[in-house]
Amino acid sequence: MRATVLHTSRDIRLDEVDAPQLQLDTDAVVRVVASCICGSDLWPYRGINPVDEPVRIGHEFVGNVEQVGSSVSTLTPGDFVIAPFTFSDNTCLLCERGVHTSCVNGGIWGRDDKQGHAVDGGQGELVRVPWADGTLVATPSQPSQEMVAQLLTLSDVFPTGHHAAVSAGVTPGSTVAVVGDGAVGLSAVLAAKRLGAGRIVAMSRHEDRQRLAREFGADEIVAERGTEGAAAVREILDGIGADFVLECVGTGDSMKQAMFSARPGGRIGYVGVPHDVQLNVPAMFGRNIGLAGGVAPVRHYIEELLPDVLAGTITPGSVFDLTLPLDRVADGYRAMDERTAIKTMLTL
Repeated sequence: MRATVLHTSRDIRLDEVDAPQLQLDTDAVVRVVASCICGSDLWPYRGINPVDEPVRIGHEFVGNVEQVGSSVSTLTPGDFVIAPFTFSDNTCLLCERGVHTSCVNGGIWGRDDKQGHAVDGGQGELVRVPWADGTLVATPSQPSQEMVAQLLTLSDVFPTGHHAAVSAGVTPGSTVAVVGDGAVGLSAVLAAKRLGAGRIVAMSRHEDRQRLAREFGADEIVAERGTEGAAAVREILDGIGADFVLECVGTGDSMKQAMFSARPGGRIGYVGVPHDVQLNVPAMFGRNIGLAGGVAPVRHYIEELLPDVLAGTITPGSVFDLTLPLDRVADGYRAMDERTAIKTMLTL
């Protein structure tokens, strides 16, 4: 089969690799219908996270079940399924507490599982799925082509934005500022709106992303960054700042901007993968600023969010502004790296 392999920084290829086989009776094999490129894929692509040898990449996909192991009881061949960006058994004590990303039996696409078997990346034609019953969420029926993009966001980007909003504690009628206008930041705007936020400020300097932020529910746009941007947020929000700030980038500067944008007593939900982030805890203490978040337990949220997506109440798939066939995956990475695309969907 064909699968995406990152050989070194900015050297992404579609290689011929061995097709996956069932290894354990809890496995399934899924034929991918659509996958996508994540902002976090850009860290190794750019060389910020070093790549010492060719690695399989990609962790967001939807597709049809082709095979199931003998112990798989909730899935049958032909089911259309959503795969969260980590696999999990959905039964361990941590999964029961909603932290599927810390599942004692879980793992990450493109790495070996706990039993030492290789696991495929999500940007390929086929994927062996460990703990298929616990990992995969089947839809009630085969979706339309238009619905595939909406469902694909449930593998990572929309639940990650939702995690930022839930971690911060967004409540009906509250004021919210979103730091970051990538796909996760835009998803966080939509998530905050869905949770009933009364006023949402999106921080963005890009006209196309500003338009989508407004479509998703942003009431105001702030183009400035840093202390100047935070001052603009405070001015808009009653002179005190946001009740809740959603940090969706993961850099030191974006975290500082989030801190400065929060009102005293405010809360920050962070989902940006941290790079060079340092916290001024005494300053947080003095202003009663709370911080919560981390890697989003997507599997925990999918069943809550799926009905709204299927009903068309929300359309998170609008974050895909570029769709390419899998054999143009290198163009998709280049477009996101150069910020000419918000998020690239890869079709098979």
